[in-house]
Amino acid sequence: MFDIAIVGGGMVGASLAVALEGLGVRMALIEAVPHDAASQPSFDERTTALSNGSRRILETLGVWPAVSASATPIRKIHVSDQGHFGFARVDAAEQGLRAMGYVVPNRALGSALWSPLAHSESVRVYCPAQVLRVTPGEQSVELLIAQGGAPSTVEARLIVAADGAQSIVRSAFGIAAEIRDYQQTAVITAVLPQRFHDYVAYERFTDSGPLALLPLADGRCTLVLTLGPAQAELAMSWSDEEFLAEVQRRFGFRLGRFLKAGRRVAYPLSLTRSTRTSAGRCVIVGNAAQGLHPVAGMGFNLGLRDVASLAELVAERRNAQDADLGGGRMQSEYDAWRAADRGGIIAFTDGLVRIFSSPLGAVQRLRNLGLLAFDILPPAKAALSRLSTGAAGRIPKLARGVALR
Repeated sequence: MFDIAIVGGGMVGASLAVALEGLGVRMALIEAVPHDAASQPSFDERTTALSNGSRRILETLGVWPAVSASATPIRKIHVSDQGHFGFARVDAAEQGLRAMGYVVPNRALGSALWSPLAHSESVRVYCPAQVLRVTPGEQSVELLIAQGGAPSTVEARLIVAADGAQSIVRSAFGIAAEIRDYQQTAVITAVLPQRFHDYVAYERFTDSGPLALLPLADGRCTLVLTLGPAQAELAMSWSDEEFLAEVQRRFGFRLGRFLKAGRRVAYPLSLTRSTRTSAGRCVIVGNAAQGLHPVAGMGFNLGLRDVASLAELVAERRNAQDADLGGGRMQSEYDAWRAADRGGIIAFTDGLVRIFSSPLGAVQRLRNLGLLAFDILPPAKAALSRLSTGAAGRIPKLARGVALR
């Protein structure tokens, strides 16, 4: 019998296992694809923008030193609206920060998170392993898994759903998910601009959706180009020259000409939000709880705060010698803790998509006036920088640099 079984060993699930390691918790970590496999969907060729709060969590967990060598700081943020006069700029130095955040390759993050788990005495890893059935019970949860072609069972007092937007665990507990299809597809690749990016992250809103350029250490930029589904399908078939010409048309020449493009990958975009964040002996974290549009790079940062909050509650229970972590009280506290931050970030991200996708002239004028107002109002910029530790409510100890053990 395990205290906790974590289903999903991607960025959020692996982070939770690392956070709980050393707390005296017997854990099972179940993941279908090894972290270093080319087919791993979490630790692929993409990059993730980490907020300062997320960096602090990883620092406190001892993971950041293994990540920092491949992390690129974001010194400034530049937001603009194609074809309109509005723009806004945020400078980390003006906010008294070393950086607004960091861009990290997903593979580097996966390696850093899984490395300490390989020799952990408190975590039993089942990988590659498929969850075939989830059976909730009053005293425990039973998982039927297949590993190496052989079925076996895993029993735990608490199960954590970290298995993504199409969560099997969430469904097994009867928790529905609201899905809003944005009718947009993100085409993601790396591009090499003629000029060095000077550690500036660009967010440019276009008629089809946002275009983001995030700085990388070698002078390249991660490109996230949002298009309608039909146009995205067409863009995937273009030659590099045709693709770069379209990016140039949308972005302009702030970085000179775009010289090269890497392999393109397309991801349909939607908002997925579970109607609850716990049920019975189950707690839901990360994309299983909320899958966000990448417009503001909030997804993993929000999921990591799920992890930090849950780990802190587990630590409190262990300190109080509460043997049954799935008894119910902790889940209620988790729900209450995460409600404000989760609701605020979902509303903020979804609002950006709606406002900057509107074709109405009045909305376009208002949003451009808003960008200009933001650019000259220091309190607004300070408020944006505070989003790095959470939209609202209690800030987890790990995000404040306080260890749980």
